[in-house]
Amino acid sequence: MPAYHYPDTLDEACAMLADGEDTMVYGGGTAVQILVKQGVLFASDLIDIGRIRGLDEIRRTSAGLRTGPLVTLRQMETSPVVRELAPLAAEVYRHVANPRVRNTASVGGNLAHGDYRLDPPTALLVLDAKVELSSRRGRRSLPVREFFVDFQKTALEPGEMITAVEIPRQPASVGAHFVKYSSLSANDWPCASVAALIVDGSRNRRQVRLGLGALSHVPLFTQFDVPAGSVVEDVVRAAKDAAEPLIDPIPDVRGGSAYKKRLGLVAVEEAVRNSWKEGHDERRILLWRRR
Repeated sequence: MPAYHYPDTLDEACAMLADGEDTMVYGGGTAVQILVKQGVLFASDLIDIGRIRGLDEIRRTSAGLRTGPLVTLRQMETSPVVRELAPLAAEVYRHVANPRVRNTASVGGNLAHGDYRLDPPTALLVLDAKVELSSRRGRRSLPVREFFVDFQKTALEPGEMITAVEIPRQPASVGAHFVKYSSLSANDWPCASVAALIVDGSRNRRQVRLGLGALSHVPLFTQFDVPAGSVVEDVVRAAKDAAEPLIDPIPDVRGGSAYKKRLGLVAVEEAVRNSWKEGHDERRILLWRRR
């Protein structure tokens, strides 16, 4: 069993990470505990960052919002600040597993786990979020779109830990929707998940952003522009054309590759169709512009 350490400051935690050989940060622990029990996690030391002040806070900033790595998924789901500034994020976090997991799992731990089936990255990708990475060498900010680099592999370098996730304030007129399909149970990993966000662009155009989960070895992102006056069928067709070349599902007990690809394209259509409808709801647009 690994040894546990309890630093009181971020500097102390970064020093422990730098000095250890097989160290790992311990946040919510929902994934780590399972991996330890299964005998597939061989870290010699776990650094529990629960005592470090400020890592469990959600703060409004001039650019949007900033959330610490120890903020729970349930907090992201229910926070008034998240619901106001990034409602799509709140909606996606609401779909993770079940309340028991969401009350324990952390924002930072969820991302660091690096699983291609995670729900939150689909929203963070389209929301243009960034992840702050800290080590004894200093801090750097990385777009979430560059964070997932390979199968269950992230851009975290040795000695680094996630210390914040930042989501910028979104444009006033926006439509968004999240779709998740699971074949075994509602609490299981999805066969396909899609977050769609439609924002106003320049010259009477709209930008359609798609975040795809469980449809390749990493979470996927794509975007394209369409005229603001487009009919929804044309937008759905363009979305499928943009997403289909990227989709390359991993077959497992939840379904084969062909099945998951078909399901993924159905999820793309549902997410885009509802987002486009929401973005053209004049009453909702008026509410956004009054904020």
